Parts: sequence; C-alpha cells; structure tokens
Amino acid sequence: MNANLVAVFLARHAGHEAKPAWLWQEETVCTFGELPAAIGRYRAALAELGVKRGDRVMIKAENSPGFALTYLAVLASGAIAVPVNPAYTASELALLIEDAEPVLLVHGSATAVPDGDVPARMTLEPDGSGSLPALAAGLEPDLRVKVMAETDFAAILFTSGTTGRPKGAMLMHRNLSSNVAALFEAWRFSDADRILHSLPLFHAHGLFVALHLGLYSAATVHLMGKFDAARVIALLPTVSVFMGVPTFYTRLLERADFGLEAVRSIRLMICGSAPLLPSVFAEIEARTGHRILERYGMTEAAMITSNPYAPEGRIPGTVGYPLPGVELRVVGGDPRVELPAGEVGEIEIKGPNLCAGYWRRPEATAEAIGPDGFFVTGDTGFKDETGRVTIAGRSKDLIISGGFNIYPAELEMVLAEVDGVTDVAIIGVPHPDFGEGVVAVVMAGRPDLQPAAIEAVAREKLARFKQPKAIRIVPDFPRNAMGKVLKAELRKQFAGLFSGEE
Repeated sequence: MNANLVAVFLARHAGHEAKPAWLWQEETVCTFGELPAAIGRYRAALAELGVKRGDRVMIKAENSPGFALTYLAVLASGAIAVPVNPAYTASELALLIEDAEPVLLVHGSATAVPDGDVPARMTLEPDGSGSLPALAAGLEPDLRVKVMAETDFAAILFTSGTTGRPKGAMLMHRNLSSNVAALFEAWRFSDADRILHSLPLFHAHGLFVALHLGLYSAATVHLMGKFDAARVIALLPTVSVFMGVPTFYTRLLERADFGLEAVRSIRLMICGSAPLLPSVFAEIEARTGHRILERYGMTEAAMITSNPYAPEGRIPGTVGYPLPGVELRVVGGDPRVELPAGEVGEIEIKGPNLCAGYWRRPEATAEAIGPDGFFVTGDTGFKDETGRVTIAGRSKDLIISGGFNIYPAELEMVLAEVDGVTDVAIIGVPHPDFGEGVVAVVMAGRPDLQPAAIEAVAREKLARFKQPKAIRIVPDFPRNAMGKVLKAELRKQFAGLFSGEE
C-alpha cells in the first residue's frame, strides 16, 4: 500500500472528476479530474531540476495555486516540502537554508532571499507566472506517485526554540494522513462542502488543515491570496466552511455587513492558532447565530483537540477534547504525575499526529519527547471532569500574535544590538485584534535613546509580524535573586497597554 499523502488524496477523488478542486479569483484552476496531470507537470519539472526522494524543497512564496501544486508535486516525488514564511528577511532565511540544506528554493521574486549555496532556485508568483510554472507548462505530466512508507517524511516545518535557533519539526506521511482523517470525521466534512481559504499556505493551519481537508473530502477550495475582510464577506455566501485566526474574526466584526445574510450558507466557522477572546465569540454569535468551533494544535502535531461539532457543546475559552487516537495529559509536581481535573499543569501529548522529532536536533528531540512517547508541548492548561481541555498559558513565554508563533529570545537578541540598549525583555500582552501584541521593554544605557531607533532595527532585521507593536523604555526590570527578569511582573504592568488602561 502506498502511504504517500498524495496517493491518499487522489484515491478519494473518483466520481468527482468534473468538480472544481480549487478556485482562484473566482475562476476554476483545475477540476479533480485534471488535478493529477497538473501535479504531474510540476513533478516532471522537479525531476528536471534534479529533485530526488528524500531531498528537501524549500517554498518561500505567497498563496497561489502554484504553491499548492509545488507542495503536492514535492510529496509525489518522494521529496520533503519545507514551506517557510515569505515575510522572513534574507538573514532569517539563511539560517533555515543552512539547516535544511534544500536542493531547490522556490520563491516569489518580491521576497527576500540570501546569496547562498542552494543548488537550484526557481520563481513562483501569485499571478501564475514564474520560472517554475513556465518549466512545468512545457513538460509532459509525470503521473507517478512515489511509493512511501507511513514513517517516511513528507514535510519539515520550522518553529524556533526559546533560544531563537530554528527547529524543524519532521512530519511523516502518517502524521498528516491520520490528522486529516480525524478532522474529516470530527468536523463532518463531505464532498458537498466548499471551503473559503484565506490562511497562509506556509502555516500548518492553512496547509495541513484547510488545504488537506479539501483534498481529502473532494470539497472545492476557494483559495485567496490573503485575508481581506470585504472580499471574504462577499464570498461567504458561496461557501459552507470558513477557517480563520482571531484577527480575521475581529476584522469581520468591524464591518456592518458581517451578519446573518453573509453567513446564510455557512455550516461551520473554525478558529485557532491563537486564543479567541470570549467577548469576540459572543459577538459573533449575536451577529451571525454561529458559535465558533475552537481547536488546539501546533506545528509539531498539527491538530490535537477540537470542540464538539454540535454547537451547544462549544464552550468559549476552551479547546475541546483530544481527537481520536490522541492522548493528552496534564502533569506537574516532582516527580511529575498526572494532575486531577481542574488543576493547571503542563500539557503533554501522544498520538499518530505527533512528529518524529526535530530535524538534525537529537538533543532537542530527546528533551521534547520522553521515553514513553509523550511530547512536552510547552503549554499549560487543565482538563475538567469530562476531559475538556482549557489552555491556561505557555510555560515558555511563547507569544502567539495573529496566529503566528513569536519567540522572545530571538527578538531580544536582535534588539539588544541597538546602540544604547543595555537590556531588553520581549513580552506578549492581550491585544483586541491579534490575541497578543508584542511589547519590547527596554533598559536604556543613555538618556537620548528613542523608540524610533529600535523600530528601525526591528524593521530591518525582523519579519513584520515579529516587530514590536509597542516599545517602552524603563529604568530597570523586576528581577529575582538570581538576576532573572520576572516577565510575569512585566506582563502585569503592561497588561492594559492595548486596551488603553496602561
């Protein structure tokens, strides 16, 4: 049996050959019957470029049908897809290239790429142009799908550690196929669904959830280049499912035309990648009659838990129950033991969705995955008497802003280089649009240091989503007896910064 995820998808399209697989700018890209040949042309292009089984192909591009075809062709070739954020600077990307050693970098011409030793580079633009689509268009499709075992790697997604050094989560074909199958059942997908997809394809939410569910369900995916509230509202009446991050929903609520008429054909609205404020949940229900389905996932394991499909079972502020096959425990104490219901501890998980570890990071893998196979998520939370999970926070100071993971240590290293900065602490505090907003709390070594100097370095060295939304210069930090900055105290001090209560 071929466990290749592409083979799993294509086997489920029989009887749907005439149905649109993807729409782009309201036009059909290809039908499910045309999809194998479309993938096959890109597979042939990859072969021309020397891509072989086990090679890494890095994709740094904006959303487009070409991105999706490149990703599927990489998997069909037996290679490993490495999607990365197109907002990364050249210096940020250079670290990932050094680690992953891709044989091919596929990128948009507008994205920053470093000078470096990548054997091949091809361009891919949102409008369908670029050297890779041009090469693929002139080739006969290679319809073969490489036979892969369940434990062969399909993708590497990078997630920085608290040291700021990138770590690549190694996702196997089994991880991705088992997860999409579990979501298909939990969220009651069918070939009658139409998915509005405005999430980034480089992210697990956009790639492993939204795109995969469309392919697994033989459901049409209406792909957007990026989220745009006005366009989403115009398209909502044509679809049955919408997935987003909290920022998307707060943007929709800003518009008067987001109401019952806009969601008349919607059966399910899903939210994740960051905490959704209960007040936003309540306002959406009041405006649309829909109770948002919140779930919990992470790069290393895709989706882990979900609130129930039945609307009355969806409780704001909770992330529901573990998906079938997934074990979740809350532990604490010394020695570590599983905690009783209602008690907050560290969340650990185990299941077929869990990655094999971190690419070329055996120490980090051993630290994260214990001898019993449970993965330390870095999140804290608790379960109630029924097993429903609530996330309380993060044990590693991780910030999630607009659905993106931001690791303070990385930003602190960059901003500490600013002339006049003697120390810096990066914290996340509640933000009405982004879930959390990044705040740089800085100790100045000279009285004339201005926030503008810090902002300039952040713009140069950091992707936009990582840049601080506020900078505060303070005389000193609260510290413990060992001199460690007490970030919890800083978070309390600036908790009302974005609500006008500072």
